[in-house]
Order: sequence, then C-alpha cells, then structure tokens
Amino acid sequence: MPKRSVSTQNTRSGSGPLGKGPFLRSVRRRGGGDEGRFPFSVPAIRSLVALDLAAPVSFFVGENGSGKSTVLEAIAAAARLPAVGSDDVQADGTLAAQRELGDALQLVWSRRTKRGFFLRAEDFFGFTKRLAVMRAELQARLAEIELEYAERSAYAKGLASGPVRASLGALETRYGVDLDANSHGQSFLHLFRSRFVPGGLYLLDEPEAPLSPQSQLGLMAMIADMVAEDAQFVIATHSPLLLAYPGARIVSFDEVPVRSVEYSDLESVKLVREFLAAPERYLRGIVSGG
Repeated sequence: MPKRSVSTQNTRSGSGPLGKGPFLRSVRRRGGGDEGRFPFSVPAIRSLVALDLAAPVSFFVGENGSGKSTVLEAIAAAARLPAVGSDDVQADGTLAAQRELGDALQLVWSRRTKRGFFLRAEDFFGFTKRLAVMRAELQARLAEIELEYAERSAYAKGLASGPVRASLGALETRYGVDLDANSHGQSFLHLFRSRFVPGGLYLLDEPEAPLSPQSQLGLMAMIADMVAEDAQFVIATHSPLLLAYPGARIVSFDEVPVRSVEYSDLESVKLVREFLAAPERYLRGIVSGG
C-alpha cells in the first residue's frame, strides 16, 4: 500500500478522509438484562440509551473495566460479524455475556452491510501461530506425497499434490510466506490488509497492542485508505496516536452516561502531553531515587 499522510487537523467541520459515510448510524439499548450482573451492572452499560456512530471512524475510550470493549463485542455479536483469530462470536464461550448484551441492542443502519470483521488484538497472536501450523502441515503433506509417489509418474504425483499446493499457495498469497516470522506489528498490518474488503464494518479492540508508535501511524494511514474505499471503523483504544484520527467521533465510557468528547479534552491525551513536556516531574515521585 502506498504511504499517505493523514492530517491531524480536527475535521468535525467537514474536511478529512471521511469516505462515503457510515453503515452503522447508531446503537440503541432495548429493555431487558439483569442489572445486578455483568455486563448490565457496568455503570456505562446500565445507563446506556444510545450511541451515535454517525462517522466513518468512531473510538470508544475509557479505563479498563469501563465497558468499552464489552459494548464493542456486543455490537459484533448483534451485527453477526466474523471474528479474526478466534472462535466465531456466536460460538465463543468467553463472549456469552456479550451476546446477551447484543440481544439487548438495536443496530440502526444507514446502509446494511454483512461485510467486515471483528478483531481483538489478544486473538491476533494465536492466529499467526495457527497459520504457521497450517502451513507446516501442508508442507509436511507435500513431503509425504513425494515419498509415496517416488516410483510413480510425474503426472500422478502432480494430481496427488495439486490440491495441497493450491491450498498452500492460497494461504501464502493471502497471508504471506511466513506471517509469524515478521515482527508483530508487520504481521498485524499485513493480516489486517489481507482481510479487508470494501463496503464493510470493522470493529477493532485495542489494535495498538502489537504496534509501535510508527506502526500505529501506519495503521492510521491504512484506515484512511480503507475509509476512502467505503469502510466504517469502530475502535476501542487507549492510544493517543490513533485517537487523533481526523474527523473521528470519540465516545468516552468513563462518563456516565457515555458521551462524545473532544480529543483535546481526553485525560489520557493531557497526561501524555504533560509527561512528554516534563517527564522528570512525574518520574521523581514514581522511580525511587528519581
């Protein structure tokens, strides 16, 4: 993908890489759910009435336990999006509570799409290892065929090995020769791009986890390219870099009820700015002898 620059100008006034507009316009909470147990007991979820997602890129922010990832997972379940790197959302035993919340959500579409995917950074690492196992198994089978057909004609050997070579070729074409051999950041970006199709809704949970700051900027540029090809993103994140995406809607789950906030008003952004301006002031009280 060619490199592109992404302006960090606040573009709520209309400029910026905004694409053709969102697919999912909002999420509304229906009745139901036992507020005495998770996830309905989480304050941001208990008080949830509606989430406005009328932007090509929306971010969910908040401290761990605030409910941002839980709501993202519930949206994935309600939209019936496939998951990358883990069990299908509808079958994943760890997401039973999130599916229950998904049943209590009403998705309001501007344009209905069944394209896209749900990706948790924590699932990515296992996915690359499974790809490596699949590739090794296909290569082992080719070696077995070489032995089994050592006394047979090249034509017979080709017939036997053809389907295996086709599967191996398709795997390597889509994901690279050895996805697990790259850095985590390179592999993540390669996987992300390989699974992208235009006209989709993409839900990402903390995608910054395997990425360096430079790779986070690369992801931002990739998102801008995809938005230009007609895609919508809803992302749960802690990353001040990603949150600077121009024109994005930022929803804070630290607020009860949840509400949209400006980038410059985020406590995490203020903290990073103040720390970088004078790290010694913070470190003095944190690091012994500082």
